[in-house]
Amino acid sequence: MKTRLTERLNVKKAARFTVVINALQVAAMVAVLVYTVVHAPTEGRHIEIAAIAAALLIVLGGAIADIREALNAARIVEQTRMLEEANRQLEDLNGTLRKQRHDFMNHLQVVFSLLELNEADEAMRYVESVYGDIKRAGSVLKTAIPAVNALIAAKRQDCEAQGIALTLHIGSSWQGMPVPGWEMCRVLGNLIDNAREALLADEASADRRIDLTIDETPGAYTFRVGNNGPAIPPQLHRSIFQLGFTTKSDGHGSGLSIVEEIVKDYGGEIRVESDEAHTAFIGSIPKNG
Repeated sequence: MKTRLTERLNVKKAARFTVVINALQVAAMVAVLVYTVVHAPTEGRHIEIAAIAAALLIVLGGAIADIREALNAARIVEQTRMLEEANRQLEDLNGTLRKQRHDFMNHLQVVFSLLELNEADEAMRYVESVYGDIKRAGSVLKTAIPAVNALIAAKRQDCEAQGIALTLHIGSSWQGMPVPGWEMCRVLGNLIDNAREALLADEASADRRIDLTIDETPGAYTFRVGNNGPAIPPQLHRSIFQLGFTTKSDGHGSGLSIVEEIVKDYGGEIRVESDEAHTAFIGSIPKNG
C-alpha cells in the first residue's frame, strides 16, 4: 500500500488546477465587467459597474489567496519528499555502516588468528585485500552534513551498479554550510543524476567517470560535479538552467533549474564548463549566505 504523502496526493496537479480555475474565474469577471461597461444602459450603469467591480475585487483577492496556498502546498510536499528521501538514504547508510562494523570485527578476528599462527605474510595480504573496501567506506563520511554523506554513499552505489566510476575529492567538511542538508542533497543529487544520464546516453563510451569535488575557499563553500561524457554546446550553457529545458524526448527539464534556484537563494552561483573531454558544473555558496 502506498503510504507516502506524495504518492497519496498529487499536489502539483492540484496546484496547477487551482491556478487554472482561479484564472478562469477572474477572466470571466473581467469579461462581465467589460460587457456591462459597453452594453448596459446609461441610466444606472454606474451602480452595476460598481457592483461588478466589487465582485471582481473579491474574486481576485480569493484567487490570489488560493493560488498562493496551492503553490505553498506544492512547495511543502516537495520539501517533504526530499526529507523522506534524505531520511531513507540516512537509514541505508546507517545499515551499511552497521554491516561494515560487523565485517570489520570479522576481519580483525581473521588477522588475529593468522598472527597467532605466525602467518604474518598471509595476514598482510588479507589486510591489503580488505583495505580498499574500508577506505572507500570512510571516504563518504568526510562532511559535517549526514544527509550529504548518505547521498554520496547512495549515488556511488547506483553509479557502480551501472558501470560508472564515481570519484570523490573532499577537501572540506562544509562545517557551517548555510544551506540545509536536504537542500544540498537536491543540488548534488540532481547534478550527479544529470551526469549519470549523460554518460549512459553515450553508448560508444566504455570508460564512464563522474568526479565529485567538495571544498571551500576563505569566502565560500564550493562544489564541482564533472563527467567525461559528451560536450554541451556553448549556446546551451545558459538555457540548460531554464525550467522545462530538456534534451530527452520523454523528460521534463527541472533538475538543473532547481539546482540554480537553490544556489541563488543562498547568494551563490553555478556555471557549466564543457568541451569534448570533460563537462563540469561548478558552484559556490558564500559563507555569509
